[in-house]
Amino acid sequence: MPDNDRSASEPTPEQIRFYGTTWVDHSAGYALRRVGLGLGAVVAAVLGAFLLRFAYEGVAVAEVGSWAELLLVLAFAVCSALAFSRTLGSYSRRPDAKDASVESSMRSIRLVGFVGVLLAYALRTVVEAPGEKLARAEYEQALARHRRRRAARTGNPAAKRRSRRR
Repeated sequence: MPDNDRSASEPTPEQIRFYGTTWVDHSAGYALRRVGLGLGAVVAAVLGAFLLRFAYEGVAVAEVGSWAELLLVLAFAVCSALAFSRTLGSYSRRPDAKDASVESSMRSIRLVGFVGVLLAYALRTVVEAPGEKLARAEYEQALARHRRRRAARTGNPAAKRRSRRR
């Protein structure tokens, strides 16, 4: 994002996957990219649901029992719901150090519930680029800090008048 107004020391915006820094000013096909990625996530979720259906049919053909089929459906449903809610919530806050262990333990649940992750991504693209709200808040805070520092250092200190003592 080369602006003529920006100085070299001004903070640069964080890049978001698939969007780069176009989220800052919504340029370079940002809206089209959001629509395309949202539709792609929905299509991937539908294909994933078909994949899970085939996995269920494989268990049903094996005739392991209705309890196993019920457990399989329950596991996919619970993991998808947990993955959906965790993924949607992760777009609005950065995990801190104590959340790191929780997030690492959620990897397997997100893997099994990948349909929920894809649906959360698709739902978030309806509003904005996933993670844009968080990145925008951090970028605006960094810009405000930069402007305060620059305003405090305006002028040439050598050109200031020295007070005379009498």
